[in-house]
Amino acid sequence: MDFNMKKLASDAGIFFTRAVQFTEEKFGQAEKTELDAHFENLLARADSTKNWTEKILRQTEVLLQPNPSARVEEFLYEKLDRKVPSRVTNGELLAQYMSEAASELGPTTPYGKTLIKVAEAEKRLGAAERDFIHTASINFLTPLRNFLEGDWKTISKERRLLQNRRLDLDACKARLKKAKAAEAKATLWNDEVDKSEQELRIAQTEFDRQAEVTRLLLEGISSTHANHLRCLHEFVESQTTYYAQCYRHMLDLQKQLGSSQGAIFPGTFVGTTEPASPPLSSTSPTTTAATMPVEPSMAGMAPSGETALCLEEVAPPASGTRKARVLYDYEAADSSELALLADELITVYSLPGMDPDWLIGERGNKKGKVPVTYLELLS
Repeated sequence: MDFNMKKLASDAGIFFTRAVQFTEEKFGQAEKTELDAHFENLLARADSTKNWTEKILRQTEVLLQPNPSARVEEFLYEKLDRKVPSRVTNGELLAQYMSEAASELGPTTPYGKTLIKVAEAEKRLGAAERDFIHTASINFLTPLRNFLEGDWKTISKERRLLQNRRLDLDACKARLKKAKAAEAKATLWNDEVDKSEQELRIAQTEFDRQAEVTRLLLEGISSTHANHLRCLHEFVESQTTYYAQCYRHMLDLQKQLGSSQGAIFPGTFVGTTEPASPPLSSTSPTTTAATMPVEPSMAGMAPSGETALCLEEVAPPASGTRKARVLYDYEAADSSELALLADELITVYSLPGMDPDWLIGERGNKKGKVPVTYLELLS
C-alpha cells in the first residue's frame, strides 16, 4: 500500500511538473527543445496522411453505401464484432417489383414480357453491384481502417510519450539552470547541482531514445503509402470490372428490347436509344476484358446459311430512312463498313435480316454498315 501511494504521489508530481513546463512555454517564460526540420517534416507528413486517409475512407463508404442509416448500422455491427446482415441492392429490389408487376399485369403481354427482361437485367446489375461492394470493402476500405485503428494509434501513442519526455527534459534543464544560479549565490550546496545534472542526463537519454522510436514509426509512413497505392489499384480494378459487367448486361438488354421492339412496332428503327457513354475500348491487364463488348460483333451480319449483303445491290427502302448524328469516331474493319467521324450527319436505314446492332449508312456516294451504338438517330 505504501508503495502504491508513493507511486501515485510520484506520478502526480511528474504530471504537475509537465503541466507547469507546458504552461510556461505557452507564455514564453520557459525554453523549449525544438525538433529538427526533418523530424517536423515527418510529423507534418504523418498528420496529412492520417487526415486524407480519413476523408477518402469516409467518402468511399458513402460511394458504396449512400444510405446513412445503413452505414451507421454496419458500423455498429462491426464494433460489436457481429456479421453485417446481407441487404438487397436497389437493382435487385427494382427487379423484384418489375417481376411482380409483370405477373399481375400479364407476363404474356408486350409490356409484361419487357418488364421481365428488364427485371432480369436489373437483377444481374444488382448482383454485380453486390460483388463490387464486397471486393472494394475487403481490398480498399479494410486496409485504410487498419491503418487508422492500428498504425496510427501506435504513432499517436509514441508521439505523446515523446512530448512527455521533452517536457521532462526541459524541466530538468530549467532546474539545473536555477541550481547553478543559486550555487553562484552560495545559497545551495554543490550536490544540488550534481543531482540536477544527473537528472538532466537521464532525461536527455530517455528523450533521445523516444525520439528515435517515434522517428522510425514516422518514416514507416512511406510503407503505408506503398500499401495504400496497391489497394488503390485493386479498388480501380474492381470498379472497372463492375462497370464492364454493367455495360455488358445493358448491351444485352438493349439487343433484346431492340428485337422485340421491331416485332411489336414494324417499320421502326432498332436501337434508337442513345448510349450513355462511348463504347469501352480497353481495360487494364488484370480486368476481365472479355466481359466488355468493345464494338458490335461482325457475327450475325447475315443469318447462318445466307450470304453477306452485297452493298452495290443495296438500295434504300422507299420509306424508313433517317438522319443520324455520329457520336464517336469509328474505323471501318473492312470494305463492307463505313468509317465514321464524330458529329457528322449520315443517312441510315435497316434491311430485313440484318443484325439489330447494325444499320446501312450512306454519306454522299459512300455506303456501308455502321454500328447502332455509335449513332444518335434523329427524328
